[in-house]
Amino acid sequence: MLQFFERDGDSLVFRGNGEVLSLTPWGENGLRARSVFAGELKEGSVALLEAPHGEVSISLEERSASITNGKLTAKLVIDGWGNTLQIGYYNQKGKLLLLREISNGGALIRKARYFRPLPGGSYELKVSFESDPEEKIYGMGQYQQEVFNLKGCNLELAHRNSQASIPFYLSDKGYGFLWHNAAIGEVHFGTNTTEWVARSTDQMDYWICAGDSPAEIEEQYAQVTGTSPMMPEYGLGFWQCKLRYYSQEEVLEVAREYKKREIPIDVIVIDYYHWPRCGDWRFDEEYFPDPAAMVKELHEMGIETMVSVWPQVDVRSENYEEMKQKGLLVKTNYGIDVQMLFHGNNIFMDATNPRTRQYLWDKLKKNYADMGIRTFWLDEAEPEFGTYDHDMYSFAAGPAVKVGNIYPREYARAVYEGQKQNGQEDVVNLIRCAWVGSQRYGALVWSGDIMSTYEDFRKQICAGLHMGICGIPWWTTDIGGFHNGNIEDPDFRELLVRWFQFGTFCPVMRIHGSRNPHEQIVNKAGEVREWTGAPNEVWSFGEEVYPILVKFIGIREKMRDYTRSLMQEAHEKGTPVIRPMFYEFPDDRECWDIQDAYMYGPDILAAPICHEKETGRRVYLPSGARWIHAGTGKEYEGSRWVEADAPLETLPVFLRDGKQGYLIGMI
Repeated sequence: MLQFFERDGDSLVFRGNGEVLSLTPWGENGLRARSVFAGELKEGSVALLEAPHGEVSISLEERSASITNGKLTAKLVIDGWGNTLQIGYYNQKGKLLLLREISNGGALIRKARYFRPLPGGSYELKVSFESDPEEKIYGMGQYQQEVFNLKGCNLELAHRNSQASIPFYLSDKGYGFLWHNAAIGEVHFGTNTTEWVARSTDQMDYWICAGDSPAEIEEQYAQVTGTSPMMPEYGLGFWQCKLRYYSQEEVLEVAREYKKREIPIDVIVIDYYHWPRCGDWRFDEEYFPDPAAMVKELHEMGIETMVSVWPQVDVRSENYEEMKQKGLLVKTNYGIDVQMLFHGNNIFMDATNPRTRQYLWDKLKKNYADMGIRTFWLDEAEPEFGTYDHDMYSFAAGPAVKVGNIYPREYARAVYEGQKQNGQEDVVNLIRCAWVGSQRYGALVWSGDIMSTYEDFRKQICAGLHMGICGIPWWTTDIGGFHNGNIEDPDFRELLVRWFQFGTFCPVMRIHGSRNPHEQIVNKAGEVREWTGAPNEVWSFGEEVYPILVKFIGIREKMRDYTRSLMQEAHEKGTPVIRPMFYEFPDDRECWDIQDAYMYGPDILAAPICHEKETGRRVYLPSGARWIHAGTGKEYEGSRWVEADAPLETLPVFLRDGKQGYLIGMI
């Protein structure tokens, strides 16, 4: 008699035709699936944390087996044609199928787990599941598309400027799925099959959990991947930023003007090229002659200073030769060792190398933290290779094609661990990309260098909701978009107001952008430096716009206690700060299709005006609650669509059962 299945502790193991596969209980109601071909299973974890589980039940038969952990059961069956294994996942009701691998198809001889050998011993891997055409899928990180339900989408599993690939999704069928693999690849949520592809890997590795509600699934995902720290108090208010404050004098002038006008501001951001060369990680003394005094004055005004950090190292940097000699840089496998052209030839530091992480922090501590700077802007975090040909690059952790997606997380880790090492407790760092677990390292993700258009505005609403589902509750955008906004253009001013209103009901409210017209900057040596954009402060957009922006900063301040409570919930349970309506109202099927309105925490429904020249919109009010219009105080019963007026100075906001009633009349 053939013995395909065995029990190994709490794990169920299959062996057949050169493959070893295990299912291991992982967290509440979760299972981790691993498989190797022609070898033994690899231990360790690229993202999953150890998490307790309940009592496990395993059943072994000659040609079938099952394993149950809480509400999730995996049933394994050996097909008679070629002794092929097929796995199906069920919830605690037993009859409801959550997910199942494709069968071998008889004469088709398909493989649900297809390992294609590569030179050097690794594999290209494709894992295929049956698809329910009616299933709805959410999460997967940040993709620049106006798509909410991802069913039918083809997604690249790789990072780019404004794209963050985080391979976790939540299904309306009652399960969550994490592709626990940092390789460059792709996923296809087709109507006939769902296919996951890793271009280079050593083993299959994924995690699945069952839950009775989106909130339960999210909390279980947070249990096995971690949660954000508690957001510092200065993360709750308004952040001022532009491309770019190029001098100490300009920074202080802006801060003083905010204080003079009595407009609350928590953080002012000093963007890139305040340094001499990329990789110097210090202020350029020509433009910042006394940064310690600048930081001191800002602190006295109650304003935190954030400074930009880039992972690029210019070949002319004072640190380049040392970092090259010590092996702290990403290696180009062939061709010239230049990975990005921008104000010189640049090579990226290797954030996957612990020695690089310590080297970076030592520079940041000496040149920034020791003068009181507590928060950093970790730009270029994908990293932004001049060409995204991942086969060309190698990290200390392995080939980029095999492990490249961990880079932004390890970059965040470098600074977070340094800050903790330095005795800092309240950590938040702005970063342009993320992967599974980035939230543990104080990562506040923003959506990259997007355009100043209504289309891009709408894409950010979808992106923010998906990121929250992926365990990244700290998320923000450049209010007004980054590229091509002219501060004298009435149409841009309208867009900015609408985006500013949206930003008020985002996890972090931050204005930024490369505003037109620009001004060239030339240093004393005659070298052209990175330019500075037009003014981007709230008084920069005309007399009609100014009072509206100031009003919404005031609204943000009024919500400070509420926002703090949302951050506490995110810290403790992994709950998204902004969340799809279905998160709060899973039994209302209408809520699963609404992508341009959302819940800011449990009590506030925000419906941004995200089309040009609109002065009103339809808003769906979910069932199971009474809704109070925050502008008029009018009450509505749920389970209905309403027409809401929204002239430029306001947007539709509804309060669940009248909670947060202090907002009535403010908006």
